[in-house]
Amino acid sequence: MENSSQSSTSAWAPFRIAPCFSERVWGYRDLHPWYNRVAEGAPIGEAWLTGDQCVVASGAHAGQTLGTLFAKSPEALLGPAAPRNGSPLLIKVLFVKEKLSVQVHPDDRMAQKYGDPRGKTECWYVLEAEPGAQVACGLKLGVTLNEIREGIEAGTLESSLNLLNVTRGEMVFVDAGTVHAIWPGSILLETQQNCDLTYRMYDYGRGRELHIQKSLEATKLVTRAGKVSAHAQAGRSLLIEEDYFRVERVEVAGSRASASLPGEGEPTPGLQYLFVAEGAARVAGAGFQSLEVPMGGMVAVPAASPEFVVEDMGALELMRITPRWPGGGQ
Repeated sequence: MENSSQSSTSAWAPFRIAPCFSERVWGYRDLHPWYNRVAEGAPIGEAWLTGDQCVVASGAHAGQTLGTLFAKSPEALLGPAAPRNGSPLLIKVLFVKEKLSVQVHPDDRMAQKYGDPRGKTECWYVLEAEPGAQVACGLKLGVTLNEIREGIEAGTLESSLNLLNVTRGEMVFVDAGTVHAIWPGSILLETQQNCDLTYRMYDYGRGRELHIQKSLEATKLVTRAGKVSAHAQAGRSLLIEEDYFRVERVEVAGSRASASLPGEGEPTPGLQYLFVAEGAARVAGAGFQSLEVPMGGMVAVPAASPEFVVEDMGALELMRITPRWPGGGQ
């Protein structure tokens, strides 16, 4: 139950989230200019922007973790109609210097079979890409589970994968059950169900645990994964809209009022995330201290937020990410 000190509108003003950095063997040592972070030990592969362990960095709830905040005040964050099962989305920036493992994620049904609340459908927005950067997204037509198993054993699994060249500004959808990997040379904004279940099929002899039986069980030979074309709408580009998330690139053009952030015909928004993909922004409104948001910064906008304005502080590219629920819209 939400207490009275958290019930006022100003208590639910937009707030910054501090990134949480995760070491990965395939990552970068230096995250500049995205983040003022240089690895002291193992390379850093992921900046978690909305993980349950991420800490609120501004406002009335500063110092609390997102997981704690969602557990204590789900309605203020998500709105009255949203399901009450914690934070719905995990958003990350991936820094890919070496090949990731070839892997697959379970869908909701398989995840729940093994005691987890949800599966992992995701998408990748390409923030940066070196010439020739690629991702592996799905299997070539006609590949069988036996061929996958043989490819794992022989070290030839890559030959069964469908490769896509990627460039800055593209969106790739990866539904649960899709065999996939990411090749070197890209920085990706990953939006996914709030789940970190990954079944590794093949890992290039790095010695990390493989999950061959579960990965084969999770694999769908044909999925809808692949590049998604953007749809131009008034004041925005809709990059993807799927069962679990909607991702847009929003035009600001000097400044933009919060009331204009939802698209035409979009339901009254619940939780919204605003990510600065380039440049810098300021989020300001009555009753709360304005937020300066640099490139790579993430702002959470609770459903109970007061009105505010987003200001372009120079070369701003603003991403708006909202959760959705199968059969229930936003």
